[in-house]
Amino acid sequence: MEALENLINRTSSRFLSEPVPDQNELEKIYQIALRAPDHAGLKPTRFIQISGEGLDRLSSVFEEYAKKNIKDISDEKLEKYKSAPFRAPMIIVLVSQIKEHKSVPEIEQIISTGTSAHGILLALNAMNYSGIWRTGIFAFNQKVAELMGLKENEKIIGYLYVGTPTNSPKELDPVDTADYVTNWA
Repeated sequence: MEALENLINRTSSRFLSEPVPDQNELEKIYQIALRAPDHAGLKPTRFIQISGEGLDRLSSVFEEYAKKNIKDISDEKLEKYKSAPFRAPMIIVLVSQIKEHKSVPEIEQIISTGTSAHGILLALNAMNYSGIWRTGIFAFNQKVAELMGLKENEKIIGYLYVGTPTNSPKELDPVDTADYVTNWA
């Protein structure tokens, strides 16, 4: 896929199935992701790759969090949370490891991890896979991070659901850049 066309036409897909990228493809995807802008070269980003039985483990984490922390949760809502990891055959958890640095605040490190996620989504699209970035109640949630065994300085900024799209790409509306760009020339 031509690079500029990939950048302009990438979309997210909510409907994902097998196959997922193989190990060689995943290595390239992570190499791309780790080229994200990174002030002071802190490398604040790491990924937790989840598939197979790992999806069951993530489901258990979501269920445990919900039971312990959401008062009067309905059975329907609990089931929704338990089944969330099974919406795709693979999930890549986006983790920002916040490091103390005199010139690089926490937000810049989180933005770096976010930029790496965009790299992953672009790489997936270029390889004819797809993904969708999900956040919600389980992102930026220290209790969920603890249940997943993360360190105190690690924040989950989102979950990339990964697979092969089972639907046609959505039609993108044209973007009028004049609505978003102010020229100070």
